[in-house]
Amino acid sequence: MDPQAKLTSWTCLTLIVVTLSYIGACAFWPFGACRRCSGAGKRRSPSGKFFRDCPRCNGTGRRVRIGRRVWTYLRREYRDGQS
Repeated sequence: MDPQAKLTSWTCLTLIVVTLSYIGACAFWPFGACRRCSGAGKRRSPSGKFFRDCPRCNGTGRRVRIGRRVWTYLRREYRDGQS
């Protein structure tokens, strides 16, 4: 086996493992920490004196992962196509 084929096979294997890991993470942990408030659910007001709920996550500190949104969309399309 030449070095180019070895590199290609390792790259493909790595991509498959990373993809399957992300799918597993989306299935078992569909929510991630909000990026704007870092999962705290609070943001400082523009003056910097007060806290208020994060407008992106509505104060929950959680957001739905992109992969989970894709999974839900595909599942809904499949379900709606069956009827």
